[in-house]
Amino acid sequence: MRDYQAKIVENKEIAKGICSITFDLGEEAVVRCGQFGDILVGGTHLLRRPIAICKVEGRLVTFCYQVKGEGTQKLQKAEAGSTLSVLMPLGNGFFVEKEEKKVALVGGGVGVFPLISVLREYKAEKQISAYIGYRNAAAVCGVEEFKKADKFVGVTDDGSYGEKMNAVQAFEADLKNGNRPDVVLACGPTPMLRALKALVEREGLTCYVSLEERMGCGIGACLVCVCNLTNGEHARVCKDGPVFNAKEVVL
Repeated sequence: MRDYQAKIVENKEIAKGICSITFDLGEEAVVRCGQFGDILVGGTHLLRRPIAICKVEGRLVTFCYQVKGEGTQKLQKAEAGSTLSVLMPLGNGFFVEKEEKKVALVGGGVGVFPLISVLREYKAEKQISAYIGYRNAAAVCGVEEFKKADKFVGVTDDGSYGEKMNAVQAFEADLKNGNRPDVVLACGPTPMLRALKALVEREGLTCYVSLEERMGCGIGACLVCVCNLTNGEHARVCKDGPVFNAKEVVL
């Protein structure tokens, strides 16, 4: 973990309400897929904004974010050439075991972006199928990355892009067709992850989920992002996660 004074190379809208920001860190960063960064947007916003790392290319690191509150609205206005403080890499990220040859990615909403980092890290050595859900056609993004998977299924809630279903339903349909993975990696809204957890438990599949939680410090000190574990204990999403075995976390 390091606090980079990172120069913005590009900050642009890639779908309705979704932006991509690329920083030049000044040096190559070592990042595990599924990790995130904490970006200080400046002004009156003292708390950093935790955002998943989408891709790393040498000195360049790209984050994708949804413009919602004042903090992300301010981030959207940050111009190329300006510098922001970026604390990274944070969290434990995803890891695929050597014997896990077939990987299924299941993502929805802004949860699709950390899965791009998984695809980029493992596409050369794993057989990857990506089941990606969007709200509608206006929200579709990242397709050029997901099409690099061995199989890509893009769907929308209203059927304006792909079939009318969510990512979990798309994954379940392929399971019924015999495309059974060795491991499932997922990120998205809690209801989506809850439905996926029920499915993988019925199917006896190993599944890891990346949780989306509000965070304060991003390094495990403030306890804002505590989640409940199935053994009755608690964990900090920022430091102990954000990736957990689905069977170990309460959704």
